[in-house]
Amino acid sequence: MIVVTGAAGFIGSCLVGKLNQAGYTDIVVVDDFSKREKDHNLLDKTIIAKVGRKDFIKWLSDFGNEVEFIFHIGARTDTTEFNKEIFDELNVNYSKSVWNACVEFDIPLVYASSAATYGLGEFGYKDDHEVINNLKPLNPYGDSKNDFDKWVLQQEDTPPFWAGLKFFNVYGPNEYHKGRMASVIFHAYHQIKNTGGMKLFRSHNPDYTDGGQLRDFVYVKDVVNVCLFLMENQPESGIYNLGSGTARTFLDLAKNTFVNMEVTENISFIDTPEDIRDKYQYFTEADMSKLIGQGYDTPFHTLEQGVQDYVSNYLLPNKYY
Repeated sequence: MIVVTGAAGFIGSCLVGKLNQAGYTDIVVVDDFSKREKDHNLLDKTIIAKVGRKDFIKWLSDFGNEVEFIFHIGARTDTTEFNKEIFDELNVNYSKSVWNACVEFDIPLVYASSAATYGLGEFGYKDDHEVINNLKPLNPYGDSKNDFDKWVLQQEDTPPFWAGLKFFNVYGPNEYHKGRMASVIFHAYHQIKNTGGMKLFRSHNPDYTDGGQLRDFVYVKDVVNVCLFLMENQPESGIYNLGSGTARTFLDLAKNTFVNMEVTENISFIDTPEDIRDKYQYFTEADMSKLIGQGYDTPFHTLEQGVQDYVSNYLLPNKYY
Protein backbone atom coordinates (compact mmCIF):
# COMPACT_ATOMS: atom_id res chain seq x y z
CA MET A 1 0.00 0.00 0.00
CA ILE A 2 1.01 3.57 -0.71
CA VAL A 3 -0.34 6.26 1.62
CA VAL A 4 -0.91 9.89 0.59
CA THR A 5 -1.86 12.37 3.31
CA GLY A 6 -3.55 15.60 2.27
CA ALA A 7 -4.86 13.49 -0.59
CA ALA A 8 -8.03 15.51 -1.18
CA GLY A 9 -6.05 18.72 -1.45
CA PHE A 10 -4.28 20.36 -4.36
CA ILE A 11 -0.88 18.64 -4.57
CA GLY A 12 -2.04 15.46 -2.84
CA SER A 13 -4.86 14.77 -5.29
CA CYS A 14 -2.60 15.43 -8.28
CA LEU A 15 -0.11 12.99 -6.76
CA VAL A 16 -2.81 10.31 -6.45
CA GLY A 17 -3.66 10.91 -10.11
CA LYS A 18 0.00 10.62 -11.12
CA LEU A 19 0.40 7.39 -9.14
CA ASN A 20 -2.67 5.97 -10.90
CA GLN A 21 -1.21 6.94 -14.29
CA ALA A 22 2.00 5.10 -13.34
CA GLY A 23 0.03 1.96 -12.51
CA TYR A 24 -0.26 2.27 -8.74
CA THR A 25 -3.80 1.61 -7.51
CA ASP A 26 -3.28 0.29 -3.96
CA ILE A 27 -3.47 3.80 -2.51
CA VAL A 28 -4.81 4.80 0.91
CA VAL A 29 -5.86 8.45 1.01
CA VAL A 30 -5.78 10.48 4.23
CA ASP A 31 -7.43 13.86 4.77
CA ASP A 32 -10.14 15.77 6.59
CA PHE A 33 -12.97 14.55 4.39
CA SER A 34 -15.56 16.79 6.05
CA LYS A 35 -14.53 19.58 3.67
CA ARG A 36 -16.81 18.58 0.83
CA GLU A 37 -15.56 21.23 -1.58
CA LYS A 38 -12.46 19.03 -2.07
CA ASP A 39 -14.47 15.92 -3.05
CA HIS A 40 -14.10 16.60 -6.78
CA ASN A 41 -10.30 16.30 -6.49
CA LEU A 42 -10.58 12.55 -5.86
CA LEU A 43 -13.31 11.72 -8.35
CA ASP A 44 -12.19 9.11 -10.90
CA LYS A 45 -9.09 8.28 -8.81
CA THR A 46 -8.44 4.62 -7.96
CA ILE A 47 -7.91 4.09 -4.24
CA ILE A 48 -8.46 1.24 -1.79
CA ALA A 49 -9.35 3.15 1.40
CA LYS A 50 -10.03 6.55 2.94
CA VAL A 51 -8.72 7.31 6.42
CA GLY A 52 -9.61 10.47 8.35
CA ARG A 53 -6.71 12.68 9.34
CA LYS A 54 -7.49 12.31 13.06
CA ASP A 55 -7.62 8.51 12.73
CA PHE A 56 -4.46 8.07 10.68
CA ILE A 57 -1.85 7.65 13.42
CA LYS A 58 -3.98 4.94 15.08
CA TRP A 59 -4.56 3.35 11.65
CA LEU A 60 -0.78 3.28 11.09
CA SER A 61 -0.23 1.47 14.37
CA ASP A 62 -2.61 -1.25 13.11
CA PHE A 63 -1.63 -1.45 9.44
CA GLY A 64 1.91 -0.05 9.29
CA ASN A 65 3.37 -3.43 8.36
CA GLU A 66 1.38 -3.36 5.11
CA VAL A 67 2.47 0.13 4.04
CA GLU A 68 5.25 0.34 1.44
CA PHE A 69 5.60 4.14 1.15
CA ILE A 70 4.13 7.32 2.67
CA PHE A 71 3.78 10.71 1.01
CA HIS A 72 2.99 13.11 3.86
CA ILE A 73 1.66 16.06 1.87
CA GLY A 74 -1.09 17.16 4.26
CA ALA A 75 -0.48 20.34 6.26
CA ARG A 76 -2.04 23.59 7.37
CA THR A 77 -0.78 25.95 4.66
CA ASP A 78 -2.49 29.26 5.44
CA THR A 79 0.26 31.88 5.53
CA THR A 80 -2.17 34.44 6.97
CA GLU A 81 -2.91 32.29 10.04
CA PHE A 82 -0.91 33.48 13.05
CA ASN A 83 -2.03 31.00 15.74
CA LYS A 84 1.22 29.13 16.39
CA GLU A 85 -0.57 26.38 18.33
CA ILE A 86 -2.48 25.31 15.21
CA PHE A 87 0.75 24.91 13.25
CA ASP A 88 2.50 23.16 16.13
CA GLU A 89 -0.31 20.61 16.25
CA LEU A 90 -0.87 19.98 12.53
CA ASN A 91 2.52 20.69 10.93
CA VAL A 92 5.02 19.78 13.63
CA ASN A 93 3.68 17.28 16.18
CA TYR A 94 1.50 15.39 13.68
CA SER A 95 4.44 15.12 11.31
CA LYS A 96 6.64 13.81 14.12
CA SER A 97 4.06 11.07 14.73
CA VAL A 98 4.13 10.12 11.04
CA TRP A 99 7.95 10.08 11.06
CA ASN A 100 8.08 7.92 14.18
CA ALA A 101 5.64 5.42 12.66
CA CYS A 102 7.81 5.26 9.52
CA VAL A 103 10.81 4.50 11.72
CA GLU A 104 8.90 1.82 13.63
CA PHE A 105 7.55 0.06 10.55
CA ASP A 106 10.53 0.72 8.24
CA ILE A 107 8.47 2.78 5.77
CA PRO A 108 10.14 5.18 3.30
CA LEU A 109 8.79 8.74 3.61
CA VAL A 110 8.49 11.85 1.48
CA TYR A 111 7.09 14.88 3.32
CA ALA A 112 6.15 18.42 2.34
CA SER A 113 8.37 21.23 3.54
CA SER A 114 8.18 24.70 1.98
CA ALA A 115 10.20 27.49 0.40
CA ALA A 116 8.50 29.69 3.04
CA THR A 117 11.31 28.45 5.31
CA TYR A 118 13.74 30.70 3.40
CA GLY A 119 12.13 33.93 4.60
CA LEU A 120 13.51 36.92 2.73
CA GLY A 121 16.30 34.79 1.28
CA GLU A 122 19.05 36.27 3.46
CA PHE A 123 20.89 32.96 3.26
CA GLY A 124 20.04 32.22 -0.35
CA TYR A 125 17.87 29.40 -1.69
CA LYS A 126 20.23 26.43 -1.55
CA ASP A 127 18.90 23.26 0.09
CA ASP A 128 22.01 22.84 2.23
CA HIS A 129 21.37 21.16 5.59
CA GLU A 130 23.98 23.42 7.19
CA VAL A 131 21.86 26.52 6.48
CA ILE A 132 18.57 25.30 7.93
CA ASN A 133 19.25 26.33 11.54
CA ASN A 134 19.97 29.90 10.39
CA LEU A 135 16.81 30.45 8.34
CA LYS A 136 14.30 33.14 9.36
CA PRO A 137 10.81 32.38 8.04
CA LEU A 138 8.37 35.29 7.87
CA ASN A 139 5.26 33.69 9.39
CA PRO A 140 4.16 30.85 11.70
CA TYR A 141 3.51 28.58 8.71
CA GLY A 142 7.12 28.93 7.55
CA ASP A 143 8.32 28.54 11.13
CA SER A 144 6.42 25.28 11.51
CA LYS A 145 7.91 23.82 8.35
CA ASN A 146 11.41 24.87 9.35
CA ASP A 147 10.91 23.58 12.90
CA PHE A 148 10.08 20.14 11.54
CA ASP A 149 13.03 20.20 9.12
CA LYS A 150 15.34 21.04 12.04
CA TRP A 151 13.85 18.25 14.16
CA VAL A 152 14.27 15.75 11.31
CA LEU A 153 17.97 16.57 10.95
CA GLN A 154 18.48 15.88 14.66
CA GLN A 155 17.04 12.36 14.50
CA GLU A 156 19.33 9.37 14.83
CA ASP A 157 16.51 6.94 14.04
CA THR A 158 15.20 7.53 10.51
CA PRO A 159 13.02 5.81 7.93
CA PRO A 160 14.98 3.64 5.44
CA PHE A 161 14.65 6.50 2.95
CA TRP A 162 13.28 9.98 3.55
CA ALA A 163 13.05 13.27 1.68
CA GLY A 164 11.65 16.65 2.70
CA LEU A 165 10.54 18.75 -0.28
CA LYS A 166 10.72 22.54 -0.11
CA PHE A 167 7.87 23.40 -2.46
CA PHE A 168 8.21 26.80 -4.12
CA ASN A 169 5.20 28.55 -5.76
CA VAL A 170 3.20 25.56 -6.96
CA TYR A 171 0.30 26.15 -9.38
CA GLY A 172 -1.96 23.96 -11.43
CA PRO A 173 -5.23 22.00 -11.51
CA ASN A 174 -7.18 20.89 -8.42
CA GLU A 175 -6.66 24.11 -6.44
CA TYR A 176 -10.26 25.29 -6.91
CA HIS A 177 -10.97 24.95 -3.16
CA LYS A 178 -8.00 26.95 -1.85
CA GLY A 179 -9.54 30.44 -1.79
CA ARG A 180 -7.04 33.16 -0.96
CA MET A 181 -4.23 30.58 -0.80
CA ALA A 182 -4.70 29.49 -4.44
CA SER A 183 -1.95 30.39 -6.90
CA VAL A 184 -1.67 33.80 -8.52
CA ILE A 185 -2.39 32.16 -11.88
CA PHE A 186 -5.70 30.83 -10.55
CA HIS A 187 -6.64 34.30 -9.27
CA ALA A 188 -5.45 35.94 -12.50
CA TYR A 189 -7.68 33.69 -14.56
CA HIS A 190 -10.77 34.47 -12.50
CA GLN A 191 -10.05 38.21 -12.32
CA ILE A 192 -9.64 38.38 -16.07
CA LYS A 193 -12.74 36.25 -16.63
CA ASN A 194 -14.88 38.39 -14.32
CA THR A 195 -13.50 41.90 -14.96
CA GLY A 196 -11.48 41.77 -18.17
CA GLY A 197 -8.39 42.90 -16.27
CA MET A 198 -5.75 41.82 -13.78
CA LYS A 199 -4.53 43.75 -10.72
CA LEU A 200 -1.01 43.01 -9.53
CA PHE A 201 0.69 44.19 -6.35
CA ARG A 202 2.65 47.39 -6.73
CA SER A 203 6.31 47.15 -5.74
CA HIS A 204 7.23 48.83 -2.46
CA ASN A 205 10.90 48.00 -2.97
CA PRO A 206 12.96 50.43 -5.11
CA ASP A 207 14.97 47.53 -6.53
CA TYR A 208 11.90 46.09 -8.28
CA THR A 209 9.49 47.63 -10.78
CA ASP A 210 5.72 47.19 -10.40
CA GLY A 211 5.00 43.61 -11.41
CA GLY A 212 8.73 42.89 -11.54
CA GLN A 213 8.69 40.90 -8.31
CA LEU A 214 10.19 37.48 -9.02
CA ARG A 215 9.00 34.05 -7.95
CA ASP A 216 9.93 30.48 -8.76
CA PHE A 217 6.62 29.23 -10.16
CA VAL A 218 6.57 25.43 -10.46
CA TYR A 219 3.84 23.47 -12.23
CA VAL A 220 2.17 20.80 -10.10
CA LYS A 221 2.77 18.17 -12.78
CA ASP A 222 6.51 18.65 -12.25
CA VAL A 223 6.05 18.37 -8.48
CA VAL A 224 4.32 14.99 -8.74
CA ASN A 225 6.87 13.77 -11.28
CA VAL A 226 9.59 14.41 -8.69
CA CYS A 227 7.56 12.63 -6.00
CA LEU A 228 7.24 9.55 -8.21
CA PHE A 229 10.97 9.65 -9.00
CA LEU A 230 11.84 9.73 -5.31
CA MET A 231 9.58 6.79 -4.53
CA GLU A 232 10.85 4.63 -7.37
CA ASN A 233 14.55 5.51 -7.09
CA GLN A 234 15.06 6.39 -3.41
CA PRO A 235 18.30 8.35 -3.86
CA GLU A 236 20.23 9.91 -0.97
CA SER A 237 17.94 10.92 1.90
CA GLY A 238 17.72 14.63 2.69
CA ILE A 239 15.88 17.90 2.25
CA TYR A 240 15.46 18.98 -1.36
CA ASN A 241 14.27 22.13 -3.12
CA LEU A 242 11.37 21.64 -5.49
CA GLY A 243 10.91 24.57 -7.81
CA SER A 244 11.43 25.14 -11.52
CA GLY A 245 14.87 26.59 -10.88
CA THR A 246 13.98 29.78 -12.77
CA ALA A 247 12.50 32.94 -11.25
CA ARG A 248 9.91 34.77 -13.36
CA THR A 249 8.03 38.02 -12.86
CA PHE A 250 4.38 38.41 -12.00
CA LEU A 251 4.08 40.44 -15.21
CA ASP A 252 5.25 37.38 -17.17
CA LEU A 253 2.63 35.31 -15.40
CA ALA A 254 -0.19 37.78 -16.04
CA LYS A 255 0.73 38.35 -19.69
CA ASN A 256 0.77 34.61 -20.37
CA THR A 257 -2.62 34.19 -18.73
CA PHE A 258 -4.14 36.86 -20.98
CA VAL A 259 -2.58 35.23 -24.05
CA ASN A 260 -3.96 31.79 -23.25
CA MET A 261 -7.41 33.16 -22.44
CA GLU A 262 -7.31 35.09 -25.73
CA VAL A 263 -8.21 38.30 -23.90
CA THR A 264 -6.64 41.70 -24.60
CA GLU A 265 -4.01 42.51 -21.97
CA ASN A 266 -5.26 44.86 -19.24
CA ILE A 267 -2.92 45.00 -16.21
CA SER A 268 -3.06 47.54 -13.38
CA PHE A 269 -1.45 47.80 -9.95
CA ILE A 270 -2.67 48.07 -6.37
CA ASP A 271 -0.78 48.52 -3.12
CA THR A 272 0.40 45.38 -1.38
CA PRO A 273 -1.84 44.92 1.71
CA GLU A 274 -0.17 46.37 4.78
CA ASP A 275 -0.68 43.18 6.80
CA ILE A 276 1.73 41.29 4.53
CA ARG A 277 3.87 44.13 3.16
CA ASP A 278 6.79 43.70 5.58
CA LYS A 279 6.71 39.93 5.05
CA TYR A 280 6.58 40.03 1.26
CA GLN A 281 9.17 38.06 -0.71
CA TYR A 282 10.44 39.99 -3.74
CA PHE A 283 12.57 37.15 -5.06
CA THR A 284 12.62 33.36 -4.78
CA GLU A 285 14.49 30.89 -6.97
CA ALA A 286 15.17 27.25 -6.15
CA ASP A 287 18.71 25.96 -6.52
CA MET A 288 17.84 22.59 -8.07
CA SER A 289 21.38 21.21 -8.39
CA LYS A 290 20.98 18.81 -5.44
CA LEU A 291 18.02 16.94 -6.93
CA ILE A 292 19.53 16.96 -10.42
CA GLY A 293 22.73 15.58 -8.91
CA GLN A 294 20.71 12.62 -7.64
CA GLY A 295 19.76 11.69 -11.20
CA TYR A 296 16.52 13.60 -11.80
CA ASP A 297 16.69 14.63 -15.47
CA THR A 298 13.08 15.27 -16.55
CA PRO A 299 12.79 18.85 -17.87
CA PHE A 300 10.53 21.19 -15.92
CA HIS A 301 7.71 23.10 -17.61
CA THR A 302 8.61 26.67 -18.49
CA LEU A 303 6.14 29.26 -17.18
CA GLU A 304 4.77 29.58 -20.72
CA GLN A 305 4.23 25.83 -21.04
CA GLY A 306 2.70 25.47 -17.58
CA VAL A 307 0.28 28.38 -17.91
CA GLN A 308 -0.79 27.21 -21.37
CA ASP A 309 -1.56 23.71 -20.12
CA TYR A 310 -3.28 24.90 -16.93
CA VAL A 311 -5.47 27.52 -18.59
CA SER A 312 -6.32 25.60 -21.77
CA ASN A 313 -6.82 22.11 -20.36
CA TYR A 314 -8.14 22.75 -16.85
CA LEU A 315 -9.34 26.30 -16.08
CA LEU A 316 -11.19 27.06 -19.32
CA PRO A 317 -13.03 23.68 -19.43
CA ASN A 318 -13.30 23.60 -15.59
CA LYS A 319 -11.63 20.20 -15.42
CA TYR A 320 -9.65 18.36 -12.74
CA TYR A 321 -6.39 16.45 -12.96
